[in-house]
Amino acid sequence: MARDQFDPTPIESRDELVAWFEEGCKPASAFRIGTEHEKIPYRSGTTHPVPYEGPDGIGALLRALEHESGWDAIMDGDAIIGLADPKGGGAISLEPGGQFELSGAPFKTLHEGASELDQHLDAMKRLGGDLGISFLTLGVSPIWSRAQTPIMPKARYGIMTAYMPKVGSMGLDMMYRTTTVQVNLDFSSEADMVRKMQVSLALQSLATALFANSPAMDGKSTGFVSTRGEIWRHTDADRSGLIPFAFDANMGFERYVDWALDVPMYFVKRGDVYHDVSGSSFRDLMAGRLAALPNERATMSDWANHLSTLFPDVRLKRYIEMRGADSGQPDMLKALPAFWVGLLYDETALTAALDLVRPWTAEDRQALRDRVPVEALAAQIQGRSLQEVAREVVQLSAEGLKARGLGEEVYLEPLLAIVSSGQTRAELLLQRYGTDWRAKADAIFAEQSF
Repeated sequence: MARDQFDPTPIESRDELVAWFEEGCKPASAFRIGTEHEKIPYRSGTTHPVPYEGPDGIGALLRALEHESGWDAIMDGDAIIGLADPKGGGAISLEPGGQFELSGAPFKTLHEGASELDQHLDAMKRLGGDLGISFLTLGVSPIWSRAQTPIMPKARYGIMTAYMPKVGSMGLDMMYRTTTVQVNLDFSSEADMVRKMQVSLALQSLATALFANSPAMDGKSTGFVSTRGEIWRHTDADRSGLIPFAFDANMGFERYVDWALDVPMYFVKRGDVYHDVSGSSFRDLMAGRLAALPNERATMSDWANHLSTLFPDVRLKRYIEMRGADSGQPDMLKALPAFWVGLLYDETALTAALDLVRPWTAEDRQALRDRVPVEALAAQIQGRSLQEVAREVVQLSAEGLKARGLGEEVYLEPLLAIVSSGQTRAELLLQRYGTDWRAKADAIFAEQSF
């Protein structure tokens, strides 16, 4: 989840919110690639989670990274909760259950992002090793219960924790037990944004299938290859999912703004205080109608923070975020941005992908999203197996990467293997470990860690 923004500029009209998105448009020559990924800390040599507190806890690891990197500490009261590159590059943050997130710097090539990832993982191995902390690379923590999961000292998460059970049955599992890898990509115009949103929303279920890596929870297999994908189906319908309006003829910045204005808020931050306004809309804040903050008016930082609490499968900010994939091993962390860059940053690939998904109806897209957590590449859409669709789409991505002339297609190799076999990483794990993951936890953690 994104770090909080600070821009006290008051918002006077809806048009200013539309203009905020428009400022994200940039020429293709300025397109960049930003990758984010999360991983689950656990105590080395055990299968136990790592608390925030203590000389060898999560907070201590952040302090060690702060000392080594020279990055600025992000604080919540007296607690360090993240780090930010003072030169405007990447950031490190904590998810509610201690999941460690790297938000990478925006790079021009996939090779630069892969190098950043390797350096980060090396630092985590080394500094984590000094504190007895290792990291699990599954999309859901597979052994310990939600009650056993540590709680990070971030005030905004307390508000979300209280609100989530009101709007879905698995929102707390999403917060405390899931991890993802995502990529953030640019657009050149409103029309370019619309095309990229439509392609990536339509194919996000395909990404969920290709990157399925969370077949277990609470010590046993769940019946899902992407338990994370299933959790998102039961989190909060107001702010998540496939946002069908993105495929309407009037889709654009204004349409997304109108949707975001009505999605219930979580909080408003003033100074260091998070005010619980859950259930109220941003329209209420703009009009000064919040019961918790009478006559308080919206600022641009409120808008940016609110947008970061919307969780559609593809999220629009001043760039587009792909949010459908389970986290995984380093090769898969590099494959995810390669997959989407090849499709969306090459005009020929983007046009072909749009032609491929255009016949799919809203019902088709939703049915696929519902089936993928169970069936992965065996799911079907309009009479075609998703494996067959994946073969075509991954090839389009490879051609798009080859057209960039940088040798970046090498990062698609793990996806080519999955498409060829039809078996996801989750299904391979189930073949080895069956249904009882608690009895074999030591082996699973050793295999799925770095």
